[in-house]
Amino acid sequence: MPCGGPDPQNIPADFPDEKRAYSAERELALCLLKALSAAGERVTFAESCTGGLLSAVFCSVPGASEVYDGGLVSYANSVKHRLLSVEESVLSTFGPVSEQCCAQMAKGACALFSAQLGLAVTGFAGPGGGGTPEKPVGTVYIGACHKGELLVKRYLFSGDRQAVRRQAANAALRLGLEVLSAE
Repeated sequence: MPCGGPDPQNIPADFPDEKRAYSAERELALCLLKALSAAGERVTFAESCTGGLLSAVFCSVPGASEVYDGGLVSYANSVKHRLLSVEESVLSTFGPVSEQCCAQMAKGACALFSAQLGLAVTGFAGPGGGGTPEKPVGTVYIGACHKGELLVKRYLFSGDRQAVRRQAANAALRLGLEVLSAE
């Protein structure tokens, strides 16, 4: 899906994996930026397990400020509740790693930053802490709120903490593109 940057499929085989992944992420970010710019829309991010990685990847693309005012890293439930308006009953009933919480995070981010598109990420990146038999480490919910319409997807990523975070950031960028292209 080249959008003007180097095609991630044509990166030399001897290129380090870390730089290969970064190039693919930047390409996704560039595609999302161009789609938002063409639609005259703004984006925001509400991140938990990615800890700001999604914002960092998006802001690595020149011109990001044209469609992005800011985002929020909301690790603590109190921050999710206070700043993103995630209901306490959702947090106590379903937990912070849930479809319900993710949907409210995305919607809350749109309201907080007056954006048409809000992308939210919450999950268990591992390796320790978090995870249950029903939601093992690597479980990530990614949500999009676009002009009030909500879509949340559940993923089960593998690898170490960085790999899970990176896959989640990529999936969030892809979900943003999917939602924008559905119009």
